Amino acid sequence: MSSTMSEETRIKPYEGLFLFPQAALADLGSAVEHVQTILSRAGAEVIAFSKWDERKLAYDIAGNKRGVYLLAYFKVATSKLVGIERDCNLSERLLRTLIIRADHMTEEQMRAADARQKLEDEIRLRATQPAAVFQEDQSDDREEMIEEEEEVEAAEA
Repeated sequence: MSSTMSEETRIKPYEGLFLFPQAALADLGSAVEHVQTILSRAGAEVIAFSKWDERKLAYDIAGNKRGVYLLAYFKVATSKLVGIERDCNLSERLLRTLIIRADHMTEEQMRAADARQKLEDEIRLRATQPAAVFQEDQSDDREEMIEEEEEVEAAEA
């Protein structure tokens, strides 16, 4: 068997969680493009991509108390994974990255998690509305979640 054939057969599915500072929300499109550039540089095939969550971090990371998580499901040759991790570690924009094998999911399940259209809609919305207006339009649920998190932290302290 040739080395090219063995390389092709070693393409595996992965789940990547990319943490950006909350300030990345101001230019969410750029953050998304940054992750897609890292993945495309390694020749990864992106199956699904979404904004997973915005939340308070368990502890400060580089002075950031809140962060934005982007979730990607992708296929890539196992030999290219080291390059993706290196690029993530060298990135000054990313706070943290976690990449694991996604053997626990089928490709259909990964595709079902794809929210690129919703993400593009949010990017357009953020670009057309001032940040203050966008913040006011957020649901009260987010404020309630933040208050609950702070109450839990106060109770634990």
